Amino acid sequence: MAKPRKPPALRPGDVVGVVAPSAALERGYLEAGVGALAALGYRVKVSAHALDRAGIMAGTDAVRAAELNAFFADPEVRAIFAARGGYGAGRILPQIDYAAIARRPKIFVGFSDATFVLNALVDRAGVIAFHGPMVAMDFARGLTPRSSAHLQRLLGGAPDGFELEAEAALRPGTAAGELIGGCLSVVVATLGTPYAPRFDGRILFLEDTGEKAYRIDRMLVQLRQSGALGRVAGIVFGAIRPLGGDELERIRIAEFAAEQTRDLGCPVLFGIEAGHGSENLTLPFGATVRLEAGARRLVCEDAVVS
Repeated sequence: MAKPRKPPALRPGDVVGVVAPSAALERGYLEAGVGALAALGYRVKVSAHALDRAGIMAGTDAVRAAELNAFFADPEVRAIFAARGGYGAGRILPQIDYAAIARRPKIFVGFSDATFVLNALVDRAGVIAFHGPMVAMDFARGLTPRSSAHLQRLLGGAPDGFELEAEAALRPGTAAGELIGGCLSVVVATLGTPYAPRFDGRILFLEDTGEKAYRIDRMLVQLRQSGALGRVAGIVFGAIRPLGGDELERIRIAEFAAEQTRDLGCPVLFGIEAGHGSENLTLPFGATVRLEAGARRLVCEDAVVS
């Protein structure tokens, strides 16, 4: 299978689009996030339907899919940021025009519920997509200086790539492969569907939030029993914040992660600052990364075309 293509780099002054493929938005959070995005030097174009509501979602499935397709097709828009997660992105996967996106790759950034879209873009459109901050969430609350600098450098072109440090190595070894994954509960929700990511020989990144430790274990068991964990070249856990910030639950989650990966035969890292409740450092899905357990680091290649 061909390697996912790198989209063109994003420069100050470029137009970035903001779409809402998932849950409904609050105007105040959207406006705050747009202001923060503009403060980085980008011109921001917000979907005309960003504040639509259809139940708990930001408009009907048809409208949300159409807006995403329209922003990918818009020659003025150089990058697209998801407004927020929540729920709803999985419903629009059949309506995304992957063939058109493949012909005109561009940066797409999101995480959480946008995990559905990220992996579909990599495997169905054959383009690199970015697991990172969202407008009415992270940008509205304020990115850390490191997260902001990392995002701009990655999207603007980092010729020497970059590396991220992990809290611990759960299994030793070194591995390389294309990065996939995202929110654990969403990855598990794709199993048995045409939109499950291809796991073979890849580096699987997993993060989540607000889950009891036993639920994290149950999802990891499902990934094991589906055969997915046995096919990856390596695993990297990001932030997995327990419900209510309970310290005992945090310890149990780390123990479950170690237990479910102990006999896999691939290197495993735990605790990089990516995902919910962390600095949410941006990761390029579909790009080739190297997992070095001995050094507790994930090394990534440049992910855009300068």
